[in-house]
Amino acid sequence: MAPRQVPTVRQRRFGTELRRLREAVGMTAPVAGERLGADRTMISNIEAGRFGISEERLRRLASIYECDDPELVDALATMTGGRSKGWWDEYRGKIPPDFLDVAELEHHATSLRTLQTVRIPGLFQTEEHARALFDLVVPALPRLEVELRVAHRMERHRALVSGAGTAYVGIVHEAALRMRIGGRGAAKAQLERLLEESERTNVQLLVIPFAAGGFPMAEGSMMYATAVNAHLDTVEMDSPVGAVFFDSPTQLANFRRRLDLVEQVALNSKKSQDFILGIVRDL
Repeated sequence: MAPRQVPTVRQRRFGTELRRLREAVGMTAPVAGERLGADRTMISNIEAGRFGISEERLRRLASIYECDDPELVDALATMTGGRSKGWWDEYRGKIPPDFLDVAELEHHATSLRTLQTVRIPGLFQTEEHARALFDLVVPALPRLEVELRVAHRMERHRALVSGAGTAYVGIVHEAALRMRIGGRGAAKAQLERLLEESERTNVQLLVIPFAAGGFPMAEGSMMYATAVNAHLDTVEMDSPVGAVFFDSPTQLANFRRRLDLVEQVALNSKKSQDFILGIVRDL
């Protein structure tokens, strides 16, 4: 089996959870490999996301690690998945890999919670808005890459409309709503798109007005992707050098608490819609 050159966040997440199970019983990677009947380096490669593993071997490892959480084992089994590819894989090698990791997380999440303080949530951006944002990148991106990034961002919307649609709670600060990215016309069209999306039964859009004052994580943006098992949740945060991902139990608990606190200072869904409509009328 050829090793993966650049494992995805989901593949690394799978390996991380297996490492935690192994460490919980105080077993070394070479011993685990020996008990599995595999090469002594195989466990390390699996835990780093470089190698995949069959469902049968996953369940054998869970037994070796004395895992007594069948729901977690079943959730990990769904991540073995063979070599099937998602729609985002057609962009591999064409746009930054963390863009693809975000799309993959959204696709597999059972629910999503996001916070945006100076940007419209990516899942709701219009083509014109997204293109204007990518045109602001320094140094300037080649035209082809801008268009590829825009196309990829538009396809991410699938997460909200495929099947029953992923449950989504998006918290947006007034600052993001008032920025006229791409000009007055583009800004108005973008806000109208937000209002349309907020009518979906699986979507809650909550606005934090300037009048709310300070709140936790006011300096950044984040996405909390809930998995089929809480142990496998993942948080993504934007940074100047790309996406950063968090998955330790303590980190996840802290992010959930912070989002709960932020929701408390946001307007409810109806008041948020009225607030956005008021900004549209002012444009």
